[in-house]
Amino acid sequence: MISLDQIKEVIRECEQEHILKFYEELKNDERESFLNQLKRIKFKEVNGLFKKAQKAYSEGVEKVDSRIQPIPIDQFGSEKNADPEEVLTYRSLGLEAVSQGQVAVLLLAGGQGTRLGVSYPKGMYSVDLPSGKTLFQIQSERIRRVMQLAQQETGRNGSIVWYIMTSGPTNATTKKFLETNNYFGLNKENVKLFQQGLLPCFDFEGKILMEGKSVIALAPDGNGGIYRALMENHILDDMEKRGIKYIHAHSVDNILVKVADPVFLGYCIKKEAECGAKVVSKNSPNEAVGVVCKVDGKYQVVEYSEITEQTANLRNSSGNLVFSAGNICNHFFTTSFLQKIGKQYESELKLHVAKKKIPYIDDKGEKVKPSKPNGIKIEKFIFDVFQFTDKFVTWEVPRISEFSALKNADAAGKDCPSTARTDLLTLHKSYIEQVGGHINEGVEVEISPLLSYAGENIEQKVKGKKFDSTTILLSEEEALRSYINGVTNG
Repeated sequence: MISLDQIKEVIRECEQEHILKFYEELKNDERESFLNQLKRIKFKEVNGLFKKAQKAYSEGVEKVDSRIQPIPIDQFGSEKNADPEEVLTYRSLGLEAVSQGQVAVLLLAGGQGTRLGVSYPKGMYSVDLPSGKTLFQIQSERIRRVMQLAQQETGRNGSIVWYIMTSGPTNATTKKFLETNNYFGLNKENVKLFQQGLLPCFDFEGKILMEGKSVIALAPDGNGGIYRALMENHILDDMEKRGIKYIHAHSVDNILVKVADPVFLGYCIKKEAECGAKVVSKNSPNEAVGVVCKVDGKYQVVEYSEITEQTANLRNSSGNLVFSAGNICNHFFTTSFLQKIGKQYESELKLHVAKKKIPYIDDKGEKVKPSKPNGIKIEKFIFDVFQFTDKFVTWEVPRISEFSALKNADAAGKDCPSTARTDLLTLHKSYIEQVGGHINEGVEVEISPLLSYAGENIEQKVKGKKFDSTTILLSEEEALRSYINGVTNG
């Protein structure tokens, strides 16, 4: 066990002695808690991270126009342009993998709903659908439906393991929420939570900021911290033990996400990809979204700020944007690729620096809430592993059916609860109309994920029917439960 003297020596070597300035004033329980925090921090490593980060932000944003290329056509699939039989082939391959127990979902759920105006994990948020379902419930039920589809297709009962990456602030609350709701029908043995890492916050000179006299200011290490977290929490070992080969990774805040999408999985499997990205076509050249492309022959995501307006506006002979593959944090990985990243490349991931207003205590121990950025938070991004493989593919999908982000409060009018709600109900309306149903103007009809994953299995319930009041189309399981509860309560 590392001693206080050893910690002091490392801190002195790293020129961070100021963090112990108030140590002698602390009560015994405060000292114990502080020492436990200090023992978890690898000071030499984080000092090195600051130096890399300092170099990154001092150099500013480099334009990459002369070095950028679109994804090669043979590695760029599109749902819109694919032959329907081809899509069915991909779907069958994906469902086969599910039936064999070879698929897991990796959910990025470390964020709190601060920008939404709530203090709890974003996955617990409800956009006020007629059913009242939260993001966690919607996504867990989509997993269950995919397993049903796989069983119907193959006759085998395969399972999908749901790995959920939380953070320090969200882990306990997420765990309690899922337990209270019985994991929304999933086998609790197949739901595994693990926490992403935390990194100290720095001032611009490289000094670690203190949140209190006995607390270092920490921030999550970004969604790219997932690769280290998978190793340190032995999640990759668990995947290997379970025989999992393919991973669908996505963020929690896309209400339209097709969780464990068999078509996307099957496309990547057919292409023998190690890594894949699901993308949507950019709305406009100026849309502030990263673009999946190649730079210097390596795959990566280029932000809008890294290219000139001229390059952003380039169009091909068909009139489409050359760089249109918008990144939506929706990825495919093989477990062997994740093992390779963890063992060989994690330390080489690019660092992203955010200048922030970080509350801290000053030399007198007084709490300071800065009015302008006073330090940096260091993050890694999940997509920065694309460069480490040649076996990379993209799969383009319609935004209208697969991407609606939930990031802001309604006042923003964009990527907010009202737009997410509208987008989901609009999609459900299109499913109903495709099979001969009709919804009157202003009426809302919600389709349970347990009934239908992507518009299938609803024809019998909606064909020739007109909906003139708010309706929730339920699965048989839900309808029976609703009936029993109604009888019991009546």
